[in-house]
Amino acid sequence: MIGCECAVCRSDDPRDRRSRPSVLLGLPPLSVLIDTSTDLREQALRCRIPRVDAILFTHSHADHVMGLDDVRRFNELQKEAIPCFASDDTVRELRRTFSYMFDANTAKGGGVPRIDLHTLAGAFCLGPYEVTSVPIWHGKRRIYGYRIGGLAYLTDCSAIPEESWSLLEGLDCLVLDALRDRPHPTHFSLDQALAAVDRLCPTRALFTHIAHDLPHAATCARLPAGVELAYDGLTLQFAL
Repeated sequence: MIGCECAVCRSDDPRDRRSRPSVLLGLPPLSVLIDTSTDLREQALRCRIPRVDAILFTHSHADHVMGLDDVRRFNELQKEAIPCFASDDTVRELRRTFSYMFDANTAKGGGVPRIDLHTLAGAFCLGPYEVTSVPIWHGKRRIYGYRIGGLAYLTDCSAIPEESWSLLEGLDCLVLDALRDRPHPTHFSLDQALAAVDRLCPTRALFTHIAHDLPHAATCARLPAGVELAYDGLTLQFAL
């Protein structure tokens, strides 16, 4: 947290140094990104990401989309546009925020990302894989989480509507928003996230979008078996 001197912000534990949330899915032969975080460039360099075949957007808030300009490097490497999938609202907001990408008069000298925007409505296929968009609430805003095989990714979640619970049954791994201990109007607290885990009973649960209120080691020590905080650079396997 900028300007903060709390124990977590001064921690020597690298798991307490958190960039903005994003996930890269290895779906052979595809490499699929969920959100283009503000920190995408640094994340891609650190993890040595060689390509991105598709992008799924959860919503259009700045911390989840403001790295979109950096996908132009993947366009250069791959020599093609990248398909991007999002809700109707998010597609409209991306077109407004990044209007220069869609303007034929934009000067191309510095490179302009080439993306193909697709509006989602329910499940769809990426190659041989079925992707299920899972409606969730982010405060008063309805956004998407995603399920692919045994993995569900629900960031920026403050409530799961009743019709979405059935889409989340039988998970190998649930990645879920858990901002802090105190309640928050647009994110799950730690207790709310744990209640969702109790209802869904995934084999494993990882909490993301974590504020500096939650030190990694001390928080994990008080979580039940099979539940832990995620951290930058974490890798996991799940059934497809």
